[in-house]
Amino acid sequence: MKFYLAPMEGITGQVYRNVYHSFYNNIDKYFTPFIAPNKKRIMRTREQKDVAPENNRGMYVVPQILTNQPEQFCDTCGALYELGYREVNLNAGCPSSTVVTKKKGAGLLAEPEILDRFLEEVFTVLRQRGIEESIVISVKTRLGIFSQAEFSDILAVYNRYPLGEVIVHPRVQQDFYKNTPDWEAFREALEQSVHPLCYNGDIFTKEQYEAFVAEFPKVERMMLGRGVIANPGLIGEIKGEEKISFGQLKHYHDLLYKGYTMDLKNERDVLFKMKELWFYIGNRFEEGDRDLKKIRKAKSALEYEGAVESLFAKEKK
Repeated sequence: MKFYLAPMEGITGQVYRNVYHSFYNNIDKYFTPFIAPNKKRIMRTREQKDVAPENNRGMYVVPQILTNQPEQFCDTCGALYELGYREVNLNAGCPSSTVVTKKKGAGLLAEPEILDRFLEEVFTVLRQRGIEESIVISVKTRLGIFSQAEFSDILAVYNRYPLGEVIVHPRVQQDFYKNTPDWEAFREALEQSVHPLCYNGDIFTKEQYEAFVAEFPKVERMMLGRGVIANPGLIGEIKGEEKISFGQLKHYHDLLYKGYTMDLKNERDVLFKMKELWFYIGNRFEEGDRDLKKIRKAKSALEYEGAVESLFAKEKK
């Protein structure tokens, strides 16, 4: 199985990727949080920093693009190509209402004919610019807006274009991250797709991974997001390694904290990043409610560090 790290806005940026890669080095592809080009600029300063080659050494990184404008998509592809990237990913799965109402992310799926025109123009422009054969376009998608029945028409669109792979999160936009991923819809997609498919959705434990593999033994690609954020040792466990200890998790946390402190400078921004992380890893601490509450409410580095030390100290007892 090839493992990919999902693009999670605000979390899986270059600091997180570098720490994870130095600690585990078991991800085959790292997908960046989306780049959102507009008429005025291709990338914001933060996005430029996130994809800068010097910030992604030793990793196979795939920048993700969020737009419904073919020209903007192609301009971004060109800029990324100049930086040395040879694969980019189209975001057709973000379920955020503010994104979807602009016909971006999962909003691209509302009308398959619009998606079709978008991809037709993208490949036409890339061909005209002479880089169609040099850069791989992949797609991360949901099943539709309201019903998995929509996906047959959407997949037919994908089948018409030379995509490198299709990453399927088998939920519809209206699900957000609720309900259960639709494995039957994914099974149908496997039968109908002319492209390699990658699975994404609700793999949080080794047991869930094994259940998926039992159902889909021929699938060779899996994207993990929240499962890895909550348990950075998850892929190791899947591969037969011991579960990550609280001591290892503390070391991992400290490297992230140091990385964000060096990258962001502003104490409040660092705390915001770390609190996002604790939203996921906090569930590992069964008796830590009081300290977790202090972490969430910390207004200074001193308060935060004290709460973290207290929480991990209790796990040593």
